[in-house]
Amino acid sequence: MFAALGDETRLSLVSRLCASGPMSIARLTEGTNVTRQAITKHLRVMEDAGLVHVSRLGRESRWELAPERLDEARKHLDVISQQWDAALARLKAFVEE
Repeated sequence: MFAALGDETRLSLVSRLCASGPMSIARLTEGTNVTRQAITKHLRVMEDAGLVHVSRLGRESRWELAPERLDEARKHLDVISQQWDAALARLKAFVEE
């Protein structure tokens, strides 16, 4: 999941899908210098990680975020943040002794 989110283009796609809801490949490529094929590849990586899913609306495929997977990522990052805070507090206490 974090490998999928570790790419600037994929993070941009997450932001766009958060802001606008489900979107087609055509809409996701609007205003970018990225090809439809490249966007599709990025979305497939994100789909494999469970971050997005696709649904058909007529002839159009619409991509949507899987918010539960993003919540899971946030929870992992919260745990890591708490561990760093504790480690830094221990270091500060050691240095100040």
